[in-house]
Amino acid sequence: MTRTGKTAPRRDDPPAPATGKTPAAPAAMSDLRGAGPDLRARALRLNRMHEAETSPLRAEDLEAMCAAAFAAPAFGDGTGFLIAFDEGAAYDSPNFRWFKARYPAFVYVDRVIVDPDARGRGFARRLYAALYDATRASGRSLIACEVNVAPPNPASLAFHAREGFDAVGEGAFLPGKRVAYMLRRLP
Repeated sequence: MTRTGKTAPRRDDPPAPATGKTPAAPAAMSDLRGAGPDLRARALRLNRMHEAETSPLRAEDLEAMCAAAFAAPAFGDGTGFLIAFDEGAAYDSPNFRWFKARYPAFVYVDRVIVDPDARGRGFARRLYAALYDATRASGRSLIACEVNVAPPNPASLAFHAREGFDAVGEGAFLPGKRVAYMLRRLP
């Protein structure tokens, strides 16, 4: 019990989403591929908050994605995560297939999500920095992603533009949903 008489959360409980408390700094980096159930539960909670920008994700889908992922950096406190696949992944996303049909070697960012209370503080940049390092270490130089243009996701478009991504095409696979395909060539 806390001083207010409320039951204190257990240490392994995932944090409540959008608490209004902005983390002062990113937590230590972890890897979602080898993470335990508490960090994966936090990732699922974040994903549920952002299904319009990404897509729905069930626990079994997350498990399969982590098993096939090229990289999956995450903050150990569940503040944010990124899941990426290389060109050889057995991944059946139409957006991934669009890049696979056009580029022989690349790393595809399927989703990157940062808690709304932590945005604008460098969390997404740290996730991408970890991905850039892994991509360079693998001998690849292209990072691919898609960003919604309908419904619009202007914050993500602006972020990716600042990170050096350029639009290379568009796709529309679902009614009312259109994406910009973007690439960044690493130095």
